[in-house]
Amino acid sequence: MMRGGLHIGRIFGIGIEVDWSWFFIFLLVTWNLAIGFAQLHPAWGAGIRWSLAALAALLFFASVLAHELAHSLVAKLQGIPVRNITLFLFGGVSNIQREPPSPRAEFLITIVGPLTSIVLGLLISWLAALSVGQQAINVTNPMAVASQLTPTATILLWLGSINIILGLFNLIPGFPLDGGRILRSILWAGTDNLRQATRWASWVGQTIAWLLIIAGIAMVFGAQIPFFGTGFIGGIWLAFIGWFLSSASNQSYQQVVVHDILADVPVARLMRKDAPTVPANESIADVVHNHIMGTDDHAFPVMEDDQLVGLITLDDIRKVARGEWETTSVRAVMTPRDRLIVAPPEEDAADALTMLAQRDIRQVPVVDHGHLVGVLRRRDIIRWLQLHTEETFGDGVHPVAS
Repeated sequence: MMRGGLHIGRIFGIGIEVDWSWFFIFLLVTWNLAIGFAQLHPAWGAGIRWSLAALAALLFFASVLAHELAHSLVAKLQGIPVRNITLFLFGGVSNIQREPPSPRAEFLITIVGPLTSIVLGLLISWLAALSVGQQAINVTNPMAVASQLTPTATILLWLGSINIILGLFNLIPGFPLDGGRILRSILWAGTDNLRQATRWASWVGQTIAWLLIIAGIAMVFGAQIPFFGTGFIGGIWLAFIGWFLSSASNQSYQQVVVHDILADVPVARLMRKDAPTVPANESIADVVHNHIMGTDDHAFPVMEDDQLVGLITLDDIRKVARGEWETTSVRAVMTPRDRLIVAPPEEDAADALTMLAQRDIRQVPVVDHGHLVGVLRRRDIIRWLQLHTEETFGDGVHPVAS
């Protein structure tokens, strides 16, 4: 999961995030479009070219957002929570918080994304054709037509075609691309085994990823690849996409294996029941000397009259100047109870691990009817995975924490 970036709002209750890597690809798309506009429309001034290029890039990423919104809204209709949508270097990703409950649900959630892009591309292309006018249809030289287009027609024509390409590219059966997920849903329906279907789809994804990497390297050395062309920059970019797809495919399979291992394992079985606690009125200095220095724990539940009132972590303590430890109480720097993420003892460990990874936290208090009964640490889950991965599956999968 990607962390960091800018929150820009919510749509249909789904948070919209922009990862910092997005700004790089936005500038790259804008730069490429500005160069293309200069070659196609040399009479346009630099200000017009760059302004239109930036506008076209923004509209393109709005189209990517529409693609991801389609995935997310159908997921919510299937009863699957969606945390947010993040725009990043390679486009966009919907943070759907668990696997679909059935092959049918996965197929519906997945197919709607490419269909949205293709339909949107066809609609925009139709609008572009209307703006060009009937007189351009009989012209045999398309470049001559393109050079005479108005700024509006130029943007619409590019935006329509790029959306169609986006939709078709996502249908490539390279898991975890949309096409790969469609393939997995079909394999899942045939085998009734999500893990096996994911493994097979992952193999296909790895194969396609390596074909992209090899094609990209060949382009760097001057080879002409159908559809992709040739050139150093294009080759590097294609190889980079292949590497990303390979990594994402492998990670997606590992996540399914981890989920299988932790499914139906309650948090109560993995939590630490004797987790040390600290009183709310104790000083930071006492916490450091009496608790932190004697254990390997990174966080401590804070208690007052046998009630959980908060959690204090090493990060909280580091924010306090060393000279103020003696006079600063735990209560002053702890995360209060009403802001804590807690887990019930009967919750699936798989869901708890997802929560820890998404929140980027190392532990969570386990609370039963308002009473603290333990602490679940990420390291406890990882230890369980290390004990059971090879024994259960024997496939060399290494458990991951996020």
